[in-house]
Amino acid sequence: MSTLRAGLAFLALVQAVVGGWSLLGPQNFYDNFPSPTNRWVAYFPPFNEHLLRDFGSLNLALCAVLVFAVVTMERRLIQAALVGYLVFAVPHLIFHLGHLSHMTLVDQVGNVVSLVGVVLIPLALLPLTPRVGQNIDSGVKPVM
Repeated sequence: MSTLRAGLAFLALVQAVVGGWSLLGPQNFYDNFPSPTNRWVAYFPPFNEHLLRDFGSLNLALCAVLVFAVVTMERRLIQAALVGYLVFAVPHLIFHLGHLSHMTLVDQVGNVVSLVGVVLIPLALLPLTPRVGQNIDSGVKPVM
């Protein structure tokens, strides 16, 4: 599996887990994300079921686009999926960088590392996007 395909699949998996959890169990997600001992979402009360279900649905929508990119490995779709991911991930990171003071040091580090990671991954994958006419590891020639 190519680095590009593996990276896209990883981002899709992250979106599937976060999105599915938030959509199907919004109260549980609020109370326990990312773990019962590190409750990052609960640091921002009050609980809002509507917002968390919408957040979950949007994460699953981004997951679907990433999955299509993994399957087709089409240049423009890959680029759109990665740029779309960054449109979400960068403001998400910026918000959390300004709201760390209420968290323990362990949670601050975990929060920043994970959010920086999901910004750096798509940035690293974008240059790996196939050029027009370039064969992809699947052997399928992308549509121009």
